[in-house]
Amino acid sequence: MDHIQLKCFISVARTLSFSEAARRNYVSQSTVSRYIKDLEKEFGVKLFERTRREVALTNEGKLILPYAQEIIDTLNKAVSAVSRLHIGSGGRLRLAYDCTSLDYPTKCLKSFTERYPDIAVEMVKLSGAEFESALNSTDYDFYFMLRDMLPDNDNIDIKITHKDTLSLLVSDDYKRKSLNSVELKNQKFALLSETESPILYMEIMDIFRTFHFAPDSIVAFDDVRSVYMAVAAGMGVSVLPTQLINNCAQPGVKQIDFSDIETDLTYVLAWRKNNSNPAAQLFLDTVSSDNIKDDEEYII
Repeated sequence: MDHIQLKCFISVARTLSFSEAARRNYVSQSTVSRYIKDLEKEFGVKLFERTRREVALTNEGKLILPYAQEIIDTLNKAVSAVSRLHIGSGGRLRLAYDCTSLDYPTKCLKSFTERYPDIAVEMVKLSGAEFESALNSTDYDFYFMLRDMLPDNDNIDIKITHKDTLSLLVSDDYKRKSLNSVELKNQKFALLSETESPILYMEIMDIFRTFHFAPDSIVAFDDVRSVYMAVAAGMGVSVLPTQLINNCAQPGVKQIDFSDIETDLTYVLAWRKNNSNPAAQLFLDTVSSDNIKDDEEYII
């Protein structure tokens, strides 16, 4: 038994015509008849009742039909998967990310490039202001971002990747191990700008409003490195995602906790539903795989 025999059997069963089955499978009618006889011999039963005027499935034929269809469907899926792998192996992938979500994209890229080293990957950091227009275009295959940055768009699909909290970034000279809301009022702040990360900036402003104060001094920067430099130089403290602080540790600064403030951030991987890039499906399969999914720090 082979898949061509099964395809001919399915065609005859669907059309109840040997001539139509021959046409659909690009073989002669006599070839179809031979395939059916071979299957009947292999199964040891009659698959069709045939007269000069009509063809009908036997009960045995009706029983075998869904199994035959399942075999062909599985084979087609295997062929499609191999095709995606072959096409994607020399393909290209474009990823966009916001400046606060560096750690999880790094894990995804490591796993992906180990599996598909021949796929070229381009990574572009976008500011918060750039994300909305980018999500409405086809410029990128995937977007790593804060969930609250997502526009209301039915054409976009997402997976929650991980959750984080906010912590304080302070200079090494800072002696305290935590800071409460009262002590926060007396600080100068070096923050990522609202343009660079509007959701993070909004979360920080919400903290200030919750405890009914407005900082006397806020200096805003458009990149994380400048924030680190400013904090290390004693220009103020900063508020950043905890994982970002821990994974971008630099001399002269350290992380401390808020003692009485709870904060939550949710990150997602977003993509357009109509993305037809074969490499994109390979990437999505990779980030959904067990070696990333089972990490306790992440949810996907």
